[in-house]
Order: sequence, then C-alpha cells, then structure tokens
Amino acid sequence: MLYLDEPFARRVERIHEAGFQVEIWDWTAKDVEELRATGAVFSSMTGYVTGDLVDPAGADALLESARRSLEVAERLDCPRLNLHGTGLDGRGLPVVPKWRTSGTDWLRAVETLRRVAALGEEAGRVFTLENLNTRVDHPGTPFATSEDTVRLVQAVDSPGLRLNLDLYHAQIDEGNLIERALEALPWVGEIQVADVPGRCEPGTGEINYPGVARALADAGYEGTIALEAWASRSSDRALEAFRSAFRF
Repeated sequence: MLYLDEPFARRVERIHEAGFQVEIWDWTAKDVEELRATGAVFSSMTGYVTGDLVDPAGADALLESARRSLEVAERLDCPRLNLHGTGLDGRGLPVVPKWRTSGTDWLRAVETLRRVAALGEEAGRVFTLENLNTRVDHPGTPFATSEDTVRLVQAVDSPGLRLNLDLYHAQIDEGNLIERALEALPWVGEIQVADVPGRCEPGTGEINYPGVARALADAGYEGTIALEAWASRSSDRALEAFRSAFRF
C-alpha cells in the first residue's frame, strides 16, 4: 500500500530500508524468490487464496490453499499467515456474500479453523483471523467483527490460531478501541492500524493512536503492530507518522 510508483520488490526494499518489517497480500501474484533476495524480514502474508470457513467444499479448498501458503511462508521465513471470514475478490468483496450466519455456520467455522490451526501448529507458524468492516470496505463478509473473530479464536483455543485485530476496521463497525483491544489482548497475534476515515496513516483522521499506543504499552503488549494504510501524501511521511504514533 506504500511506494505505489515503484516495482513491487523495490517497494519491499524501501520499507525494509526504513527499518520496518514487511507484510504482503496474495503471494500467488508475487515472485517469491525475488522477495527473498531483497533481504527484508517478512512479518505476515496471506494464508489462503480460495475457500471459506463454512461450506464443506469451500473449507477443503481453504485448507488446501493454507497448506500451499505454509510452503511459501517457509521460504520467506514468515511467522504469521492471515485469514478472513470468507474468500475475498480483488476489490475486497466476499466471493460469496453471506449476510447472516446460523448456529450451524458457527460450528462449521470453528471446525474449519481447528483444522487450519493444526496445520499452523505442525508447521510452527500462526494463522491470524482478521476482523473486517462491513459498512465501507467488505459488505457481506461473515464473521467480520472483532467480537466475532475473538469468539472464533477463543473457541478453537490453539496456539496455531490467533486474532489479527485491525483497529481501522473495528473503528468503523464497532468503536471503543482501547477497551476492545485490551479485552482481546490474550488472543491477539497482531494488531493492524490505519486512520478513519480514508484508511491513511495515523494522524490523518479521528483515532487517537498515541492514546491507543500508551494503553497497549501499559498493558504489556509487545507484539507486532502493522501499518495497513495508504499514504495521505508521501510514503516516507506515512511511515514516520506511524513510527511516531507508536514510539514509547
């Protein structure tokens, strides 16, 4: 989402040169060996490319693509692989929208995530289930809220599955970010940030990210915080704003 005027591998290098680790989306569209050659440290990547948590055929497809993703994670030495409540298309919309979930859907989702978590445990890596917003970016996505994703992670209760708590998405659909984050903290594998509205770097919108950062530091959080945001002006300034908001 940064240095968009550069070739992809050079974007990775620029982020690495600025002292940050790198996260990537769909690995199938990347040259993995070229990424390895950048010398960057990869923090997270997409953990599946097809499938969903509920439909039996979709669950099998998700598990198969998760296995293939783990092979790429091994090549990049990437510790975390990200999941969503269902498969998303190139615009971030659910491939098969689902506006309501039943009790059966929840049971099937937990069973699918248990299978995913077992793959993660066996490989020594962690799958993270990310909350999404449904009002702006991802309408029709099931199991989208942070409340939903936390419940699923708790139900699976495996070190191979944790929560990717995205505070940008949570602000749009839920709010109450500090208390929400502190309650979820035992299950968090990563926290992602961007400001609201606009999904740009901290300081461009309504979220008091320095306040969030202080609360996380006071609670003893030492995990990854990732910028998943567009640059409002320049990518260099966006990274510096991110660094400043979370420097304690």
